[in-house]
Amino acid sequence: MASPPWMPGDGGAADKRYAPATQRNRDAIAAVLAEWLPGAGTVLEVASGSGEHVVHFAATFPALRWQPSDPDPAGLISIAAWCNEAGLPNIAPPLALDTVAPDWPIARADAILCINMVHISPWAATLGLFAGAARLLPAGAPLILYGPYIEPDVPTADSNIGFDASLQMRDPAWGLRNTDDVKAAAAKAGLAFTARRAMSANNLMLLFHRT
Repeated sequence: MASPPWMPGDGGAADKRYAPATQRNRDAIAAVLAEWLPGAGTVLEVASGSGEHVVHFAATFPALRWQPSDPDPAGLISIAAWCNEAGLPNIAPPLALDTVAPDWPIARADAILCINMVHISPWAATLGLFAGAARLLPAGAPLILYGPYIEPDVPTADSNIGFDASLQMRDPAWGLRNTDDVKAAAAKAGLAFTARRAMSANNLMLLFHRT
């Protein structure tokens, strides 16, 4: 039986966590990743959460080496459980990685993927993500974000407004970020915004490249 739906910080006894949105969005995300990821190398997934995404992507892109990570001990246990069950040779053991840390437990990556972290973490986590990406990525390598955002020139869906309110009730430091703020912070860190892709359920994929 699947574990109940899980969000970062939730406790519970089950090793494998289950994030229902993963089943709904993984194929759509993979279709965009096929365009945006390099053909070979290491993809660092920051904030891998339950671990369901990285298993799906490792199976979809076997030529890439996938490095999951998360700052949450419960997340790391779940990632390891999903990866061990999958038994795929191109997934490395998960790393304990907090984006705000000045040093990350990995020296280099050919791409970085971060799904649904920016809104479920303090703003400092996003700034840390950009700083870390600037340290790890070679020139021209991609940083890819997925999740809900607020766009200044696009009406915000009622569902996203409600979601934003619920996040801030859970933690005032959480919430949907303005894409202009995200782009400005990325640029300051040395990451150029290069593409936006509208996704289902009022989500976006944002592509940056290391300058």
